[in-house]
Amino acid sequence: MTIAVTGATGHLGRLVVGALIARGADPGDIVATVRDTAKAAGLAALGVQVREADYDRPETLAGAFAGVGRLLLISGNAIGQRVPQHTAVVEAAKAAGVGFLAYTSILRADTSPLGLAPEHLATERVVAASGIPFALLRNGWYVENYAASFGPAVEHGALLGSAGEGRIAAATRADFAEAAAVVLLRGEAGVHELAGDQPFTMAELAAEVARQTGAPVAYRDLPPDGYRAALVTAGLPGQFADLLADTDVKIRDGHLDDTTGTLSRLIGRPTTPLAEAVATALKA
Repeated sequence: MTIAVTGATGHLGRLVVGALIARGADPGDIVATVRDTAKAAGLAALGVQVREADYDRPETLAGAFAGVGRLLLISGNAIGQRVPQHTAVVEAAKAAGVGFLAYTSILRADTSPLGLAPEHLATERVVAASGIPFALLRNGWYVENYAASFGPAVEHGALLGSAGEGRIAAATRADFAEAAAVVLLRGEAGVHELAGDQPFTMAELAAEVARQTGAPVAYRDLPPDGYRAALVTAGLPGQFADLLADTDVKIRDGHLDDTTGTLSRLIGRPTTPLAEAVATALKA
């Protein structure tokens, strides 16, 4: 069975390829599809097949998926363009005769009020309408989403946000990647709501950074407009700052919390503890 992973040179894609191999997949049966094959030398060295596939160039997709039995569509990062990009992938997968399609969505996409959710939900509907047996990997928040803020937090003594005391059931990319590998290897159709075992607040995250660095880091809760302004001042584009501020408000209201334990049951182990995830991020 040939398994393809899109976006395979990305943070998540590389980990999925590694998890597939770790769980027994023959590297020669894995297809890593990438926009720039020159950046995939490390994947090729593992023995996987590397093929060009650009979401914005549908003509590259048919050949990339030829002979593929199971496909993981990792959501693109071009906010506002993802639905047509993902639709092109799904259509190419169907034309190529792919027998199973998994898509990395967002936690509770069908009910989530997060600004990030509508594109994911629209893609889910495209996947469901394709007629291909499918799995929806509704990933919760990644701990790594906070990694870039740790350095400034240590420097200035404050981790900023607008999440209040909302709890975040985050997990590491490696946890989510392993779940994707399990679903691909099993061909396990269905909707998988995936989140970390130990939800935490932003204050608890700040305390963990402080404990590991010895710096006096505390969480500073800001009004959404103030948090957005801080993000823009730090150099983030306005649209992205809007989404992050919106996400924090939704975190405050509990929309990235989860206690079902579905992710840990799927991967057969507890999700990565926060302390370990923070330690890894601080070393990166």
